[in-house]
Amino acid sequence: MQVSDPASKSPVQRWLQVGIPVVTGVAIVLLAWFAGPGLFGIAPQVAGAPVAAQVTKPVDCTGGGSGEAVRFQLGGKTREGTLDSCGHGKDEHVQVVVPDNAAAEGTVAVTAADATSGSHDPRAPIALALLVFACFCGGMYAFLVIRGPGRLALLSS
Repeated sequence: MQVSDPASKSPVQRWLQVGIPVVTGVAIVLLAWFAGPGLFGIAPQVAGAPVAAQVTKPVDCTGGGSGEAVRFQLGGKTREGTLDSCGHGKDEHVQVVVPDNAAAEGTVAVTAADATSGSHDPRAPIALALLVFACFCGGMYAFLVIRGPGRLALLSS
């Protein structure tokens, strides 16, 4: 197996060895940036009105039921809803978010207000910074593999 001498490579070859991993890393970061928060598992905040509700039919968390029944006021009318939650007590007061597109009649599927308030947290910038770091590390690894064995080029300059 023949090992090429890093000093025998032309400047264009050296720039290509570094440039291709750098451009690939930048492209990955830009695609992740434009993909948005959904890429990092962060759901957008649910559009709706937060209201106070009262649990009318609680569900035990060990049973795996379909959700708790709640009663709340919306538009001056008492409405019934299904809260995808468990472990609340009967007649316990909870904050729920009623979707803007809720039907005028019938049972409404609601979510817990505290479950949707945390969607604008620092997870997206941290995840993006970790992605940038991973791209940098991958580019440096590719550079070292392409360069081959030998002394570190920066130390010999």
